[in-house]
Amino acid sequence: MTMWTALLVASIICVVLKTIGYLVPPKWVEAPRPMRIADLLTVALLAALVAVQTLGAGQAIVVDARVPAVLVAAGLLLLRAPFLVVVAAAALTAALLRLWGWAV
Repeated sequence: MTMWTALLVASIICVVLKTIGYLVPPKWVEAPRPMRIADLLTVALLAALVAVQTLGAGQAIVVDARVPAVLVAAGLLLLRAPFLVVVAAAALTAALLRLWGWAV
């Protein structure tokens, strides 16, 4: 299977899934249980993305400057700091640690 074939198949699958989504009756989606599942699934997927991007390097788990940067960001978010401050502090933390030699 070539790359273009895989891309075409994936595109068709996306269109079919989106069409199926429009065919689902609104009362099924707006019920409390599906809404709660959707909320929890969103949080779980975001947490998994953060974990993979923080600790992943190919097939290995790596602890480098990203881990303290995420911890700084989490701490600032708990303190209700503005988002730009959180991003800047995390970036500065990672940059300084890499400058001091703690990088992949």
